[in-house]
Amino acid sequence: MTTQDDPRTLVSTAWLEAHLKDPDLRVLDASWYLPDSGRDAKAEFAVQHIPGARFFDIDEISDARSALPHMAPVSEKFMSRMREMGVGDGHQVVVYDGAGILSAPRVWWTFRLMGKRDIAVLDGGLPKWLAEGRPVTDAAPQIRDRHMTTSRQNQMVRDVTEVARASKLGDHCIIDARSGDRFRGDAPEPRPGLRTGHIPGSRSLFYKDLLNADGTMKPLQGLRMAIDEAGVDLTKPAITTCGSGITAAIISLALERIGKTDHALYDGSWAEWGMYDDLPIAKGQA
Repeated sequence: MTTQDDPRTLVSTAWLEAHLKDPDLRVLDASWYLPDSGRDAKAEFAVQHIPGARFFDIDEISDARSALPHMAPVSEKFMSRMREMGVGDGHQVVVYDGAGILSAPRVWWTFRLMGKRDIAVLDGGLPKWLAEGRPVTDAAPQIRDRHMTTSRQNQMVRDVTEVARASKLGDHCIIDARSGDRFRGDAPEPRPGLRTGHIPGSRSLFYKDLLNADGTMKPLQGLRMAIDEAGVDLTKPAITTCGSGITAAIISLALERIGKTDHALYDGSWAEWGMYDDLPIAKGQA
């Protein structure tokens, strides 16, 4: 199944290679891995990346005031970092990662949060690009400053108070991207010290159920089926959540792909919810 190219959500490797020399195209490598993965995203980028790509450091381009991992940056920091990377107004951005589709949607969501809509995730990421023998380089791109303006879309992010209220009232569909065993509380969390289980009333939709075996995103019909099988009520506004706000964005991207626009991401996710004993948790299947 070929990707339905949409420069505001998802584009194919063929689309990107065809546009690689466009003067207003900017490519970002947003690879990110859990500390126990044994992978170093920056080191891998230095060895090979898609020509012209800049490295987007999810942990550094974040809110340094927060003790929680890689929380969304304030607008000023985002604008400053993008300017240093030569990414600005009028650019079409394509973001990819080294896992296929894992962390790139988080950067897609961050751009959307900042009011930037001309951004797409590369379907299948670097693994698909390499498997198809498309070009890579170790050369650093030439950077030219480009002014960027932002317009923060606060409706796209939720904090712990808003999620607690939504959980209690049941007026949103809260969708959890973690694996089923973590959702049920049967497996320990990768971050030490966190309780296990899930937000009461949330639905389990493991992010991998939105992907094909080759790491590409399922076609629209497959996305709708996976979302429906998870018991997601699309008539309600959606809140996506996961371990630390990374894979939740894969669900956000899938929702956007099927035409659901009233979705927000719980930025603190389980790294925050699992930390506080006064927040309720549920165990077992929803």
